[in-house]
Amino acid sequence: MDIRYEAQYHLLEEQHWWFQARRDFVFALVQELGLAPTAPLLEIGCSGGPLLLRLRESGFSNITGIDISPRAIELAHRRGLPNSFAMDATKLDFADESFDIIIASDVLEHIEDEAQALREWHRVLRPGGRLIVFVPAFSMLWSQHDVVNHHFRRYTRETLLTALRQGAFSISRSSYWNGVLFAPALLVRGMQRLLQPNAPAAEAADANGDLTALPKSINKALLSLLRFENKLLGKLNFPVGMSVFAIAHKSVSQRS
Repeated sequence: MDIRYEAQYHLLEEQHWWFQARRDFVFALVQELGLAPTAPLLEIGCSGGPLLLRLRESGFSNITGIDISPRAIELAHRRGLPNSFAMDATKLDFADESFDIIIASDVLEHIEDEAQALREWHRVLRPGGRLIVFVPAFSMLWSQHDVVNHHFRRYTRETLLTALRQGAFSISRSSYWNGVLFAPALLVRGMQRLLQPNAPAAEAADANGDLTALPKSINKALLSLLRFENKLLGKLNFPVGMSVFAIAHKSVSQRS
């Protein structure tokens, strides 16, 4: 991730509509699993820890976070999350079968060796444990935002599920997320490619990608829109979206 983008990310991650709405949905998915408050939970790519803080406030007492960025972990420590560590998601410094649940939101696309990451996540997950994973969707939405974030790929539902199954996970549920903004985003991406067809990716990349502070009224409106969509996703799956997510599990019969 570009350092300038990361600084902007940490400034906005608690209040920005996208991150708030996604945290809401991930939190709801965790609640649906009916885990005990003492269940060991790992968030990969925890950033400054806003989701971990919410989970702790809801009663989870055995939470751990990792992030590749020492700056993110320093911020998490300042926010009162001492059990967070700077760590490579492909080389986890945890024993086999350490966690009942792993959360990884917008992490896998940053990792060149996707298979190695999933092997590690599978290794530290207990039999019967769950993995909640979010990734950006559709290569047709590739933009300067992906360049600034140092993404290696975008996913479809099928490519995400294939990667998870090749990593020995079984799938409990999968869907797209943020379907309401898919069509506008596709139009914008198309216009950008039309107006700058030969622009080198590095030159075209704004340091902030798509991450900007919006007026409070617009931020609130977009957050309300996605929160409404989150409620719908509690009852159905979407055929398209800006992101794709899956809930996968490690078979009870599997051992690391």
